[in-house]
Amino acid sequence: MAEPAPRLVILDRDGVINRESAEFIKSPAEWEPLPGAVAAIAALRAAGFTVVIATNQSGVGRGLFSAATLDSIHQTLRDAVRACGGEIDRIFICPHAPADACDCRKPKPGLFTQIAAAYGVTLSGVPAIGDSRRDLDAAFAAGARPILVRTGHGERTEAALGRGAGVAVFNDLAEAARDLIGEPR
Repeated sequence: MAEPAPRLVILDRDGVINRESAEFIKSPAEWEPLPGAVAAIAALRAAGFTVVIATNQSGVGRGLFSAATLDSIHQTLRDAVRACGGEIDRIFICPHAPADACDCRKPKPGLFTQIAAAYGVTLSGVPAIGDSRRDLDAAFAAGARPILVRTGHGERTEAALGRGAGVAVFNDLAEAARDLIGEPR
């Protein structure tokens, strides 16, 4: 018998899980979770979601930090989530600089295509939570269900979208997670 498809949720990293930085998050010491975000990931996992991250990390391609440093940053993130009783299943990254013209840098859907292939599923209706237009566009292009949070670049993104954009908007990851889990706001 085939295993059932996982109940996925796709998260952007910077501006959704941790604070956004125009200077990039270049070390584990600079990684700072947003209030309630780590607990929200643990709650999603406890509710049966497989939590994955899809993140542009052009700092690697720009030479601002190494892939090994990025791995250390992500280990810090994973450790924080585990300390709350949660788990991140996988982290999908685009390490390329914008000039590289790759297909995995959001707003292109390449990271989402990788996720679909890794789990053997279509992403139709899969919630994808981000704070920027490129996150939403990648989700739309992959057939996922884009969700905007107002943290990071979210308030500016919301203002630019206008009404009727077909995107659910929440104050932060904790509020979005409660909605996905079915808890009252």
